[in-house]
Amino acid sequence: MIIGKRDALIAVIATLAFNGAYATQPDDDPNKNARWLDFKEGAFKDRPVDTHGDAVIKLQAPARAADAAVVPIAITAQFPQTPAHYIKRVYLFIDENPEPYAGSFDFTPDSGLASIETRVRVEDYTFMRVIAETNDGHLYSAVRFVKASGGCSAPAGKDDATAEVTAGQVRLQAEGPSVAGRPQLAQLMVRHPNRTGMAMNQVTRNYASAYFIRKVAVTYADKPVMTANVNFSISENPNFRFYFVPRANGELKAHVEDTKNKQFEGAVAVSPQPGVQQTSSNGL
Repeated sequence: MIIGKRDALIAVIATLAFNGAYATQPDDDPNKNARWLDFKEGAFKDRPVDTHGDAVIKLQAPARAADAAVVPIAITAQFPQTPAHYIKRVYLFIDENPEPYAGSFDFTPDSGLASIETRVRVEDYTFMRVIAETNDGHLYSAVRFVKASGGCSAPAGKDDATAEVTAGQVRLQAEGPSVAGRPQLAQLMVRHPNRTGMAMNQVTRNYASAYFIRKVAVTYADKPVMTANVNFSISENPNFRFYFVPRANGELKAHVEDTKNKQFEGAVAVSPQPGVQQTSSNGL
């Protein structure tokens, strides 16, 4: 049966209206989002998640992203890491992405601060949320609503062949002066296409297979300070800003693995100046 142009147009409009009626809206209750509830059950079972976690973790993201394929976010811990009390893992969810679970970041007392900055893809208007898990097993959440669309299906910046040839260049650096015992900001940049598998090549009109960084492990003086297990929700050419505590001269190292089992390395020597470790006023 052939559908006339007018009927086809009506069908398209009806489909868009139907989908729009169920699209996530900023005034929706983020804790009742069906996709989040499904993943929450799978990831945390019956463990309670404190939805008023501002005293533990905060999430910064633009209300409306300038580029859905490169959305900057900052996850900020609200207290320093100590052996007695620290954030051991932060989970990142982007509810309306094709794969809502974007990954996790593991921290230790040697991280200094369980804070991380990176750039992500956002496919549709969505709630974005982080869940911080402290060493005593409690879970705390922070949520932002982000208006962006098409980030996972946006075409890559380079053609696929060129992107793969240059993949794996690593730059790791400590930012600012280093003081022994104080959290030190560092940045890791990795040249990599981080393909989602959902972007059409504008020349060949074909879809290149997914190819992305899946794990980043950073150590200082051979002690772990940040480990990221992530997926294609991280933007092309992944960029991570994080902290570590240089207690003495040592080497900051990054080990990176991608979905083709390729491994890349980066390292930088750090020589901190003498100092006294800072503590918060509440003794944490």
